[in-house]
Amino acid sequence: MTLDRFAPAIFVFLWSTGWIIAKYAALHSEPFSFLVIRYALSAVAFCAISVAIRAKWPKGALAWRAVYSGVFLHGFYLGGVWWAVAHGVPAGISGIVAAMQPLLTALAASVIIGERLRPSQTAGLALGFVGIAVAISPKLVQPDASDLLHAGIPLAVNLVAMFAVTYGTIYQKKHLQAGDLTAIATLQYLGALALTAPFALAFETFRFDGTFETYAALAWSVLGISVGGIALLLYLIRRGQVSRAASLIYLCPPTVAVQALIAFGEPLTPPLIVGTVIVAAGVYLANRKAPRAVKA
Repeated sequence: MTLDRFAPAIFVFLWSTGWIIAKYAALHSEPFSFLVIRYALSAVAFCAISVAIRAKWPKGALAWRAVYSGVFLHGFYLGGVWWAVAHGVPAGISGIVAAMQPLLTALAASVIIGERLRPSQTAGLALGFVGIAVAISPKLVQPDASDLLHAGIPLAVNLVAMFAVTYGTIYQKKHLQAGDLTAIATLQYLGALALTAPFALAFETFRFDGTFETYAALAWSVLGISVGGIALLLYLIRRGQVSRAASLIYLCPPTVAVQALIAFGEPLTPPLIVGTVIVAAGVYLANRKAPRAVKA
């Protein structure tokens, strides 16, 4: 029983709770303001862990690369998605955009760092995208989907966010293979904070109503997602192929649906169930180890 075996499942659970937390947090705080507090507390948490385990801090170019990667992995990604959804991008359309990340990552990894994909991995990534499309297809015929043309700028921001996290993932794999992960994560959140704080100051009023729900959402965002989820993501990127780690994102929307059923009583639709099965098959293909060559 090793971390390698259970890390993917734990990561999917932690990462998928982000959508549930966002649903609560949006009622009590502005997006950039909430993220500024989350990034600051996440940096403090990772710094405390780094000090406790006496981690070796990155220096020079490696430190700046950690900050730079955080700007894309957290700052542009979460900031862009949260802002876009808050300004009119339908959740179903945003889900399709999010499902593009594994395909973008696989394509970029093959071009930038020469990461070769087996045919089964390529098929798995494509199958995962099909599964997501099937799972959220009912949302595409709802009235909010027809308002897409009126959300041009937010949709563009949502797309930029996907490209940003794809670039950040590839950069992480290429330039941050060395160094302590907790120390690197601390610097990454400082990078995200440096990007997001000016947007909160310029466009928001730092509305944060201080209710129990708000603090609970913030606590889980920091400890469960930012610390637990990000630590596992960085671990998966370092231990395996970038495209295989990114393919796990495919499992998040169906997992969110199950969590929403438990938390809010939202029904599981037939397309969602079928899409989940397709997604699971795609993730299996994308993450299956290559068969060992038979020696003559």
